[in-house]
Amino acid sequence: MLLADLQRFHSLPFFELLQQARAVHEANWPENDVQLCTLLSIKTGGCSEDCSYCAQSARYNSGIEIERLLGKDVIMERAKAARDTGSTRFCMGAAWRGVRGGTQRFEQVLDIVRDVSTLGMEVCVTLGELGPDEAKALKEAGVTAYNHNLDTSPEHYPNIVTTHTYEDRLRTIRNVQDAGMSVCCGGILGLGETIDDRLKMLEVISEFNPQPESVPINSLMPMPGTPLEGSNAVDVFDLVRMIAVTRIAVPRAKVRLSAGRTRMSDETQALCYFAGANSIFYGDKLLTAKNPAVEKDRALLAKLGLGTLAPNPALAAPETEEERPLSPACCGCD
Repeated sequence: MLLADLQRFHSLPFFELLQQARAVHEANWPENDVQLCTLLSIKTGGCSEDCSYCAQSARYNSGIEIERLLGKDVIMERAKAARDTGSTRFCMGAAWRGVRGGTQRFEQVLDIVRDVSTLGMEVCVTLGELGPDEAKALKEAGVTAYNHNLDTSPEHYPNIVTTHTYEDRLRTIRNVQDAGMSVCCGGILGLGETIDDRLKMLEVISEFNPQPESVPINSLMPMPGTPLEGSNAVDVFDLVRMIAVTRIAVPRAKVRLSAGRTRMSDETQALCYFAGANSIFYGDKLLTAKNPAVEKDRALLAKLGLGTLAPNPALAAPETEEERPLSPACCGCD
């Protein structure tokens, strides 16, 4: 979907936009179920990157305690607990620039993935940049989806990150797609971007071929010690509009209501669900930011009459549309 189309939808009167997004949602997700995901930071802090929003960067005095890669026994215990409380996707994040095949830490991750994949949940990882061989190895180990967010527009991105480029991120996404994994790719609202920056990011995401399996929409949680620690909260109506436009632009993707939910009332979350959100991170922590308690999430879903998606460990990646070129197409990706 091109920028002009996204701008047209975004500028609609609020309720008209929600009506159109709801129609798209019901056409593509008639069961009206929500995916419950748990995110565990398996390696925290000490990252060499300079992402302005991230407390895990070694460049900022954020107070985050640096932790080495968690042991497999600890991770399996947390994964089983997530499964037992209803999570259907277990996501593991590591604060690294990327991973390289043949290294001890990558072999450790592959070993962890193989064991987690036996628990009957979908397995998602976010490990930074990936080459084609590493992507294939993760797929073979049992990874269902790889998360690699674009964060914002290509134009605004250099204001947020300087240690890697937008092209680097697109290259990783292409490698993930070529390996046959699903792509989980979204962005963050509240990075000092304009409305057009948000929509340009969504334009890139909507043009992926194949389209992402899931699109997380994060609201910035300003972290102490980071360059964006004094940022203003994202306007509730701006968030709901972005959820609605995302649902229209990527109709078959799960739209994940991600970071920032601790600041949202039940009423705000209900609006997001109505607008097309059908996935949440669920549990006591979202990497280094707090997340609503399991019981509170369950209670809200019950109030709204929303069911939960069943796990699908054999979930196939979205299919490529043959009439369109592969996307992202970037230097070194072909």
